[in-house]
Amino acid sequence: MLLIVGLSRPTIAGRDHDEIRRLRNAGEILSLEIIIANHRRQHPHGQLLEAELELEEGRYVYDLKFLSQNGVVQEFEYDARTGELWHIEHGEEDH
Repeated sequence: MLLIVGLSRPTIAGRDHDEIRRLRNAGEILSLEIIIANHRRQHPHGQLLEAELELEEGRYVYDLKFLSQNGVVQEFEYDARTGELWHIEHGEEDH
């Protein structure tokens, strides 16, 4: 039996909402909603498991984890300022 539990709201790792709002208002990052909408245009299937905003090597990155229809967890990293896809990591099947 496979039990899939999704998050009701994405989480933002180590960042408070005021800081994220400041970064968005200053034009330093795109909103998470824009990143997810753009992602869905290219990858319409899959369940969002987790979303994090991270600071990596001086750049903000959105790290999105999705569960594919065939049970594989995939991780997508997007540049938070431009929305450009940087990296895709294909994980193991979820058993």
